[in-house]
Amino acid sequence: MTIDDHWLAEARRVPSPNANARPDGEISAVVLHGISLPPGEFGGEAIERLFTNTLDPAAHPAFEPIAALRVSAHLLIRRDGEIVQFVPFDRRAWHAGRSRWCDAGRWREGLNDFTIGIELEGTDETPYREAQYRALAGVIRTLYQHYPDIDGDRLTGHAHIAPLRKTDPGGAFDWAYLQRCLTSRG
Repeated sequence: MTIDDHWLAEARRVPSPNANARPDGEISAVVLHGISLPPGEFGGEAIERLFTNTLDPAAHPAFEPIAALRVSAHLLIRRDGEIVQFVPFDRRAWHAGRSRWCDAGRWREGLNDFTIGIELEGTDETPYREAQYRALAGVIRTLYQHYPDIDGDRLTGHAHIAPLRKTDPGGAFDWAYLQRCLTSRG
């Protein structure tokens, strides 16, 4: 995989307005998320519509309370491994919300400022697919190469940085398998 002007060349681009400048330009960690819209359903346009502020609140009962949210992620990895990019990596996507993380012995807040947010289409309870792990591993290896401040110790889940608010990517996400994928080139 390659990155050109902070866009992943292999990703389909769907620009989101829900981004702004990083305050210090720092890109030094990755946060993994899980998402499905409607909850528990996969496929369709709802995630892209949420991240582009075009989600119809009347299209599903679950959409009404979230349609006005202004959120985004840098990437979405769909169930079949397709990668969609919403925000260039040098911009701050609005994915982590209120967040806190112990970074090299000091607590940092506001992780949107320095992280890349990757959403995986899934739920806390539904196993993620092989195609997603392979795509994710390829993305992470590429990010490690392109942004040298990101390394294996700087990869975390939304649940780890906002534990009282979030549970994703959930118990169904296999962190050990992701590590095996990262070390394998197959």
